Amino acid sequence: MTGARPCPAKKRRARERGGGEGGGAAAEAAPGRERRPVAAAAGGMSWARAAGSALAALLLLAASVLSASLLAPGGSLERSTRDLDRKRHIELKMDQALLLIHNELLGTNLTVYWNSERCYHCLLQVLVNVSGSGKPGEPSIAAAAVSTQHRSILQLNDTLEEKEVCRLEYTFGEFGNYSLLVKHVHDGVSEIPCEIVVNKDPVDSNLPVCIAFLVGLAVIIAVCFLRFLLSLDDFNNWISKTINSRETDRLINSELGSPSRAGQLGEDAQPEAWRPSVVPSRLRCVDTFRGIALILMVFVNYGGGKYWYFKHASWNGLTVADLVFPWFVFIMGSSIFLSMTSILQRGCSKCRLLGKVAWRSFLLISIGIIIVNPNYCLGPLSWDKVRIPGVLQRLGVTYFVVAVLELLFAKPVPESCALERRCSSLQDITSSWPQWLFILMLEGVWLALTFFLPVPGCPTGYLGPGGIGDRGQYPNCTGGAAGYIDRMLLGDDHIYQHPSSTVLYHTTAAHDPEGILGTINSIVMAFLGVQAGKILLYYKDQTKGILIRFTAWCCFLGLISAALTKISENEGFIPINKNLWSISYVTTLSSFAFFILLILYPIVDVKGLWTGTPFFYPGMNSILVYVGHEVFENYFPFQWRLQDNQSHREHLVQNLVATAVWVLIAYVLYRKKVFWKI
Repeated sequence: MTGARPCPAKKRRARERGGGEGGGAAAEAAPGRERRPVAAAAGGMSWARAAGSALAALLLLAASVLSASLLAPGGSLERSTRDLDRKRHIELKMDQALLLIHNELLGTNLTVYWNSERCYHCLLQVLVNVSGSGKPGEPSIAAAAVSTQHRSILQLNDTLEEKEVCRLEYTFGEFGNYSLLVKHVHDGVSEIPCEIVVNKDPVDSNLPVCIAFLVGLAVIIAVCFLRFLLSLDDFNNWISKTINSRETDRLINSELGSPSRAGQLGEDAQPEAWRPSVVPSRLRCVDTFRGIALILMVFVNYGGGKYWYFKHASWNGLTVADLVFPWFVFIMGSSIFLSMTSILQRGCSKCRLLGKVAWRSFLLISIGIIIVNPNYCLGPLSWDKVRIPGVLQRLGVTYFVVAVLELLFAKPVPESCALERRCSSLQDITSSWPQWLFILMLEGVWLALTFFLPVPGCPTGYLGPGGIGDRGQYPNCTGGAAGYIDRMLLGDDHIYQHPSSTVLYHTTAAHDPEGILGTINSIVMAFLGVQAGKILLYYKDQTKGILIRFTAWCCFLGLISAALTKISENEGFIPINKNLWSISYVTTLSSFAFFILLILYPIVDVKGLWTGTPFFYPGMNSILVYVGHEVFENYFPFQWRLQDNQSHREHLVQNLVATAVWVLIAYVLYRKKVFWKI
C-alpha cells in the first residue's frame, strides 16, 4: 500500500505534518428523551435527531461546493495581469508582483536589494541590477518579481561606489504591476528621489477566504436555526405526519404499536449501556476539541489555499498551521488520564495496561515511519534516507512517557469532591506532585541542553534559524543545540530536509521540527493536557470549579508566555518557535487550549447548546482520518488538476472540498460504528 502511494517530489510541499491521537471506542449514547405513548411521535423525534446530525455534516460539504461555485475561476483579471507581465519576460507566481525599476541617473548603474520585514536581522538579497541611463529622458528599465506576502524592504545602491542611493518600504499586492522611479538629480539637490507608482492594480487574494468564511458562517446559522426548529414539539409532530404514510399510521395504531405494548417493549428492550449509572457519559468537549484540531490539520496539510498564514511560520512566531499539532498533544494528554482512569476502575491490572500502552506506542511509531514517511517523495523508501523523527513518532514517544508516568503514580479518583468537605481546592495538583517533580526535572534538562550545550561553530544558547539570519554570521547553525543533537545522533539524511526556514532564511542545513530535544517539551504539553483531564474528573460535579480552574491555568500560562517573550516575536528571552518547540511555544498553546476547553465544556457538555457537530465525528476517528488523508492525498476527490495552478481561489476550493470529504467520511463511519483503534 505504501509503495503505491503517488507522491512526486515536485508536488511535495516543504512543510511538516500535524497529527492526532486516535479516539477510542464509540461514544456512549446519551439517554434519549422520554418516550411518548404514540410510536409515531417517537419515530419523529428519532428522525429529527438523526436528520439534524446528518444534515449538519452534509451542509458542510454543501458549503464547500457552494464555495467552489462562488470562487470558481471565471474572471480574467489574474490572467490578464500575468499576460502583461510576460511582456517583461517575468512569469509571476502566486504571492508575487511585477516591479519595474526606471533608472534616470546618467551613467550610474544601480543594484537593487530586497528583503522581507519578517526576516529578522537578515542580509539584504540582490534583486536585480539596473544599468545607467544613456541620455536624459530615456531611463533604463529592469524588471523583477517581488513577494507580496509581507511588507518589502528595498534598498538601491550605486553599483560602482557601493553607496546607498535610497531606501524604502512598501507592501505590494498580488499580481500587481508597479514602477520604482529613480529620478535624475538636479544641481543643488543632494538626495536622489525614489518613488513607487502603481501601473496596474493588484487582485484581492484574500477575497476567496472572506467568501468561504461567510459561507461557513451562513451554514452555522442555518444549522442552529434547524436545531431550534427540531427542538419544537409542534414542528416535530408536523414532520412526523408529513413523512409517515397511511400504512405506517395503520401499523402505529395496531396492537404492535399500541401505547401499552410500546411502553413494555421499550422497558424490556432498553440496552444496559443506556443506563447512566452503569457507565459515565463521555466528555464530548474532548472529542470535539480533537476534531477541531484534526480538521484544521487536514486543511493546512492539504495546502490551506496556499496562503502564508495557513503555512508554518518561517522561524519565530505563530500561524494557523502552528496551532494544530500542540493541541493534538494537549488533548492526547487529557485522553490518557480519562481513559486510563476508566480502565483501572473496571478492574484492569497495571501490568496489563502497561503492555497496552507499550503496544500502542510501538504502533504509532511504526505507522509514522513506514506509512506516512515524507521521504517516499524521493522514491522507494530505503533505510539510508528514511526520516526517523516525525509527527506520529513524537506522539508515540510522548504517549508512552506520559502514560507510564501516570500509571506509576496512579491514585484513585474521588467519586465527588462536592461530597467531600475535606477535598482540597488544589487536589488535582497536590495529588500529582511526583509527576510534577519529574516534569520540572525534564524541563530543566531541556533548558540546560538548549542554553549550555557547546555547539561547534555556533554561539552557546543560539536559538536562531542560521542562513542569512543574524546578518549571516551563523549560516550552518540552524536550530542551535536542537539541530546539533539531531544531526549528531540521527545523521543529516535521517531528519527533515525542507524546514520552513528554507524559503525566507535561505538555510541549507537540515532541521527536524519533530526532533529529539523538542520531544521533551511535547511531553510537558501532554502533561498539561493530563492536568486538564484531572480537572474534568476531580471536579465533575462542580461546573463552576472546573471553569475557574481552566481560567486560572489559562491566565497563569499566558503570563509565563508574556514574560518569556516580552510580548514580542523576536526580542524575548525565549521566542515562540514551533521548529524548536520552545517552552514559550508550549505555554502559549497550552493557554489557548485551556481557553478553548473553557468555552467548549459549558456549551457542549453542561448546557448542551452544541453537540460538537461536525468536529465530533473526526475527533472520534482521528487516527483513521489522519493516516487516510496522508495516504490518499494525491487521489481524487482530494486532489485534481487545476485550471490555474497559480490561483489562490482554486487551491482554496480544492482544499476545502477535500477537508469536507473527510468530515463526511468520518460521519459515515461514526453512523456505521466503525472506529479504528490501535
